Amino acid sequence: MPRAVYVLALGIFAMVTSEFVVAGLMPQMAEGLDATIPEIGYLITAFAIAMAFGGPFLTAALLRLEPKRALMVIFAVFLSGNVLAALAPDYWTMLVARVVTGIASQAFFGVAISLATRLARPEVRGRAVAVALNGLMLGTLLGLPFATVVGEHLGWRAAFWAITVLTAAAALTTFAGVPRVEQAEGGGALRAELGAFRSPRLWLVLITSTFVIGATFSTFSYLNPILTEVTGFATGTVPLLLVAYGAATLIGNTVVGRLADRYTLPVLVTGLLLNLGFLTGFALLADLPVAAVAMMLGIGLVGVTMNPAMVTRVQRAGTTGPLVNSVHSSFITGGIVVATSVGGPAIDAFGLRAPLWIGAGLAVLGLLSLVPDLRRRPATAPAATGATTPAREAVEVG
Repeated sequence: MPRAVYVLALGIFAMVTSEFVVAGLMPQMAEGLDATIPEIGYLITAFAIAMAFGGPFLTAALLRLEPKRALMVIFAVFLSGNVLAALAPDYWTMLVARVVTGIASQAFFGVAISLATRLARPEVRGRAVAVALNGLMLGTLLGLPFATVVGEHLGWRAAFWAITVLTAAAALTTFAGVPRVEQAEGGGALRAELGAFRSPRLWLVLITSTFVIGATFSTFSYLNPILTEVTGFATGTVPLLLVAYGAATLIGNTVVGRLADRYTLPVLVTGLLLNLGFLTGFALLADLPVAAVAMMLGIGLVGVTMNPAMVTRVQRAGTTGPLVNSVHSSFITGGIVVATSVGGPAIDAFGLRAPLWIGAGLAVLGLLSLVPDLRRRPATAPAATGATTPAREAVEVG
């Protein structure tokens, strides 16, 4: 695996740490910005919306740039937003800062994942995506606790300064460790990239990713209250359980990365079936500590860890270009937005087990969205390449 792919993971780690930082510092930020807790919560929503809708536009604006140069531009935009957040004198300045960093974060995902697939050999591109996305898993496992600890001991502004330093280090490492990769013929043309979206199948593939991630985040977003109020764990125990959950995602991401190239569709079917079982089991057994932890770890193993298989499937239905990857990230973010926006009202109406049932329902929808591919006759399909012409994917990849 090229070393540059690991460097890209460091950049993703910095972006994800910034994405999660507000969730761990809500009380301190509310006091410092003279805002309410719900208003601070809107900063998370603003970041997600900026990712989903703004990221692809920044990616499109950078298509003519060589990928490494595009990454450096994105780092500059992200750093400016993060510095603005650290210096923000009021809530509205912070809101602008979160929008800027959200847009840059999404664009970085699109360009970095596209570059990871181009740096790796065709037969190991799924593994390359998994390595790059370890930055996402480590952001969940280490980034959020790190930012929270810094914020609690040194103030919430210090947390943003720490992320600024981390991002600067990632940018310098990227500048030194990622080679220049010239655009493939026509690869930088916006019209060529947009041509991939004429395929109805690509849109269905993108929707599958929304359901896969929505199913997982319907639970992940509410793990803390479920584990304390339903399962009965002490508040101090929950961070340790979340670390265990993060470790499970690292393991699952590694395994899926090994299988994603050859068994893309079977991996997704198996992952969704297992996740459906774990979500249903969690909903039924949430009041039993041992069973609840087992189900939670199962969700960690087969939930967000489907990303390498999802990326591989999207690239084969569309292209490996940065715009397709950025739009795919938008659909993934859409799954998070749907899960969290529906989960809150459902808890008010039906209790804390409701998000678990919602996740199970989204997993079922994800399985149904795979039916057209499952019904297709096996055919030999070329591996995903850097070309901008959509490639057909075999029913059973491999």
